[in-house]
Amino acid sequence: MPALPLPLTSLEGQPPAAAPRRVAVVTLGCARNEVDSEELAGRLAGDGYQLVEDADDADAVLVNTCGFIETAKKDSVDAILAATDSGAEVIAVGCMAERYGAELAGALPEATVLGFDDYTAIGDRLDDVLSGRPLVPHTPRDRRTLLPISPVERTAAVATDDAPAIPGHDWLKRKRLAVGPSAALKIASGCDRRCSFCAIPAFRGAFVSRPAGEVLGEAHWLAGQGVTEIVLVSENSTSYGKDAGDLRSLEKLLPQLAAVPGIARVRVAYLQPAELRPGLLEVIAATPGIAPYFDLSFQHSSPGLLRRMRRFGGTDDFLGIIERARALAPGAGFRTNVILGFPGETEDDVAELERFLVAGRLDAVGVFGYSDEEGTEALGLPGKLDQHEIDARVRRITDLVEELTAQRAEARIGTTVEVLLTEDLAEAEGAGTWAGHAAHQDPDADGTTTVAGVPAGTVAGQLVTATVVDTEGVDLLARAVVPALAAAGV
Repeated sequence: MPALPLPLTSLEGQPPAAAPRRVAVVTLGCARNEVDSEELAGRLAGDGYQLVEDADDADAVLVNTCGFIETAKKDSVDAILAATDSGAEVIAVGCMAERYGAELAGALPEATVLGFDDYTAIGDRLDDVLSGRPLVPHTPRDRRTLLPISPVERTAAVATDDAPAIPGHDWLKRKRLAVGPSAALKIASGCDRRCSFCAIPAFRGAFVSRPAGEVLGEAHWLAGQGVTEIVLVSENSTSYGKDAGDLRSLEKLLPQLAAVPGIARVRVAYLQPAELRPGLLEVIAATPGIAPYFDLSFQHSSPGLLRRMRRFGGTDDFLGIIERARALAPGAGFRTNVILGFPGETEDDVAELERFLVAGRLDAVGVFGYSDEEGTEALGLPGKLDQHEIDARVRRITDLVEELTAQRAEARIGTTVEVLLTEDLAEAEGAGTWAGHAAHQDPDADGTTTVAGVPAGTVAGQLVTATVVDTEGVDLLARAVVPALAAAGV
């Protein structure tokens, strides 16, 4: 009888430890989702999972979905289906998963669907999936009826070398998945507004601010990770502190963030025009270290149509905001999103929007066509437009926006800009040429600035002062005029 093979053992006589399970994270949607993905990655790393970039190398693929509008939902479904080609177990999380739950699971049996309440135990849930243990199906709830979450209850977490807890709040783990010197930092979650076209409050919950100490602690941690620009994100940053009884919380927090060693620039995203108080406008426009950048969610500018949207203001109000900001910071940047084809929109409404866009001279505008969303007031409104008319209006405004934003970029020729450098283009463009973004350009959405004449020895994440010499659409071409200014701590 042949000898039986001996079991594998380690040098200490114990069976070798099993190889860590591997997980890839795919993120769709906004910067808020990117932060959620990095928090999920931190928890998974703390639970012993190995983070990999390629789904083909993974045991599980976590797809963080977006559920905001119809096109985003389609992109999320496509990403889930693409992940199944890897042969790994596919787990859908994020807004679309939270919003549709078992309905999504039934439509896509290839994937396991988890909700926000699973985030605190995400490692256990992935263990369940990989081990074949049955899960209780996720049932969506209207989160406006629940206690505020941000986006879920967060329990104490034990730091590990792979996923350190953020200084100042040991409950939070985060592991950077992106590269580069810019990173988003979530200051709040949820929304208390009731725009008639938007379902976000139903699945993200009521607005809740993070304590300032936690935000500052995470900013210090990000600086330690090589980040020199932080972008503050939430569903509505102008509401920060409202739930804690202090509407001036963001004005107080911004200078403290700008003073964090290693942080060269702080940018605020997702501002609500109706809540942009004069004091906050002044802090953003005139505080050193804060980008004079206004990401304002106008959505439209026709006063009557905005009322149907359950929003406030109009062309003249919005132009007043822009004028006040430019009086303090002439080079301030402005971006917005607009919706075309909302129920009841007339040609006069579109003309009013055109008037605003021409007069406002914005740097970046996202143009979207209206689509019905379940659970919103707009779903039942009269005056629905045919899809071909919505598409025609989207094309019309898109063409106008492309022309106007290119003109706005051209108006910056001859001006001085502070550019955060992100990529050395020496191999393609010649020594001393870098890509980056100026203060009026969001790092992900608003065009880029290419700077020539950057001194040798410069590294990514530094600021350089440059003069704009030309444009390519909304992108700027510039030449460095002073040596690169090292961000503190770089």
